[in-house]
Amino acid sequence: MHYLLFLINSALLGVGLAMDAFSVSMANGLRESHMDQQKTIKIAGTFAGFQFLMPMIGWTCVHTILLLFEQFQKLIPWIALLLLAYIGGKMLWDGMHCELPEEDQVTGNCALIMQGIATSIDALSVGFTIAAYHLDAALLASLIIAVVTFILCYLGVGIGKRFGTHLAGKATIFGGLILIAIGLEIFISGIR
Repeated sequence: MHYLLFLINSALLGVGLAMDAFSVSMANGLRESHMDQQKTIKIAGTFAGFQFLMPMIGWTCVHTILLLFEQFQKLIPWIALLLLAYIGGKMLWDGMHCELPEEDQVTGNCALIMQGIATSIDALSVGFTIAAYHLDAALLASLIIAVVTFILCYLGVGIGKRFGTHLAGKATIFGGLILIAIGLEIFISGIR
């Protein structure tokens, strides 16, 4: 029973943490409605990887360098806001000026890494909630979070692709607004 509760709690934590990544995945799908399967998996995998990595970094910080992490934690909302505002602002600018950015500017490796960091940086705090776990339990919890994130982001890209074909040229503007809104939400909730 205890193990089942652990699995359910980890999955629910994964759903909560994956919501920002899900929204950004939808924005990516909106922007690139003809995205192939390999790129969809790459996007979902990038977000899942960061959602796995960040709680483990937080767990490690709790067990090693807690004081430094507490100072860094104050910067998390600012970092997320700046990264998502930059990416979203660029998409918004390009969409309003009828300049569709090249696919690599929105869903290329560098852009995906920035999106992955911005949407998972709040998962560093999860390291505090799983700090009491042994290493194997922390790894399992992070793996469950990553799997949930992968599934949700994969679905998010699919939803975005479906609606992106209907929105045509407005998809870039809409996607940019979504990213800016997510950045603001992370910032406001992090400041409180």
